[in-house]
Amino acid sequence: MAGLTIRNVIKKYGNTQVMHGVDLDIEDGEFIVFVGPSGCGKSTLLRMIAGLEDLSGGEISIGDRVVNEVPPSKRGVAMVFQTYALYPHMTVFNNMAFGLKQVKTPPAEIDRRVNEAAKILEIEDYLDRTPRALSGGQRQRVAIGRAIVREPEVFLFDEPLSNLDAALRGQTRLEIARLHERLGSTMIYVTHDQVEAMTLADKIVVLRGGRVEQVGRPMDLYEKPQNLFVASFIGSPSMNFFEAEMSENGVSIGGANPVSTSKLDKAAVTVGVRPEHLILCPQAEAALSGKIDVVEQLGDHVLLHMATNDGLEFVAKMEKAPTLSRGEVLHFKAKEDTIHLFDKSSGIRLD
Repeated sequence: MAGLTIRNVIKKYGNTQVMHGVDLDIEDGEFIVFVGPSGCGKSTLLRMIAGLEDLSGGEISIGDRVVNEVPPSKRGVAMVFQTYALYPHMTVFNNMAFGLKQVKTPPAEIDRRVNEAAKILEIEDYLDRTPRALSGGQRQRVAIGRAIVREPEVFLFDEPLSNLDAALRGQTRLEIARLHERLGSTMIYVTHDQVEAMTLADKIVVLRGGRVEQVGRPMDLYEKPQNLFVASFIGSPSMNFFEAEMSENGVSIGGANPVSTSKLDKAAVTVGVRPEHLILCPQAEAALSGKIDVVEQLGDHVLLHMATNDGLEFVAKMEKAPTLSRGEVLHFKAKEDTIHLFDKSSGIRLD
């Protein structure tokens, strides 16, 4: 096992620069998740770690070894792709053993590694089958098993659950978490799904436009996003944002009752409130009022899509709600200590 150090990594395609001086420290045994919108550079960064993309500048070290010029097969990494990339004519055993045979690993050692990996992933009964006889989840386990048998220092996962249905995604996500707990290996996982990031990661790296926006534990990013982008990306549904004015009494949204908060040397701010932190209240106590536009009944909770008189849209998430209908006016206040304040011009967190 090994940690990684990434220093001032740059990637250019011709005159187009897609990675802009990325710096990261990943400790031995950490589970790190790269998240961000499409085109943010998360898969490109993963591929540079794997050696599948050259660096245009900077340095990547695995353990105490700089690997910029080291070929992928010599880096001590194993990668699990979005597509399973299994050989259709080979059995599960031979798919998992293929890489070991290529480097002339003794047959007894191949048998040991393949059978141990199959036991970990609970696919011992499928070793004699071909991929066409397996479900999508089972094929992904085989792809993960092929990585395990290499006994790498670092595991790399490039959106491995994207091709699975919702139920299989949840199940396989748990299996990957258990795998990390069992192996204790350094793992780097790319996803656009922030729910996967929140449930799997020791630390999350939020990327945008080839730059790191924030690195931290999942709840740190949820509770203290450093800027508007991170605040909008982490959390489901996304955080609500309101233009507001500071006063001696706190923050006022659209002329409603001010929300008490710390005094800041700013007149105009952007206020962020997560949907789950809005609670119903009498009009006299309300910091925000609006009409119901859409009600989403989701079983254990309800999402209320609201609109103020000025046409500002926001979402409230409620575990239990009375019978509600479109056009009904509701009044809300925020739970104590859940208000996020951002500089209006820069988007940087203020409190």
